[in-house]
Amino acid sequence: MCYARSNLDPMLKKTKYISLIILIVISACGGKNTEPYVKEPGVEDSIKKDVLKTGTKVMQNKAPINAINVYMDGFHFYNGNMKGQMEAHHYCTVLNEDITQCIIYDGNVKDAHIMGVEYIVSEKIFKSLPDDEKKLWHSHNHEVKSGTLIAPGIPQLAEHEFMEKLVSTYGKTWHTWHTDQDKELPFGSPQLMMGFTKDGQLEDSLIARRDKNFEISTEEIRKSREDIPDHKVHSGADSWQNGHVLQLPSLTKHEHKH
Repeated sequence: MCYARSNLDPMLKKTKYISLIILIVISACGGKNTEPYVKEPGVEDSIKKDVLKTGTKVMQNKAPINAINVYMDGFHFYNGNMKGQMEAHHYCTVLNEDITQCIIYDGNVKDAHIMGVEYIVSEKIFKSLPDDEKKLWHSHNHEVKSGTLIAPGIPQLAEHEFMEKLVSTYGKTWHTWHTDQDKELPFGSPQLMMGFTKDGQLEDSLIARRDKNFEISTEEIRKSREDIPDHKVHSGADSWQNGHVLQLPSLTKHEHKH
């Protein structure tokens, strides 16, 4: 995702980076096998809306959406509430070797709901952040090494190289629609999310369901990544482990209770 600096010639490194992304785009089907958590209220599309959608599909420029070039699947939990866990489908745009932006959905079918966003930065960028800002970010080392973060549909060798780059990155994630709590509308405040850092934190049932849907083995993926070196996580990240739990205050009665 966010490539670490190396001693490669810049042009060669850029070419290698772009080639990997192209391979991901060409190869990734990602499956359409995970339905959203809830069904939102509202009537079915009218003929007028169908015509409008047809027209916009042909005539309107959707450059930011078309720039999405990576699909990843992983798991998040609410900062301050380890029991609030859910699967998260990331559709990401690699802006450059240091910054990636992702739209997060609760499924990978066409009517999936946007749950939130995640920004991913390289270690170099993360180290430059103010200390208070770092507290909002989580590490990706365990997610990569445990096999719980995947890039579905691409060849194993390509995914392995992809994860080698991702292992040293950091993410800041906000969820705005809590469909995992059966919320049919985006009630309440955005919630800061975190990533898992140790074995035993993520519920086995979530892993089992994901494995079944994608017809994969997280355990086998984990074994295949044993050769990826552990990244020493910067002390400013995963601040919840040190008792620094940050969340926006509740705004409505629908807000998630910690």
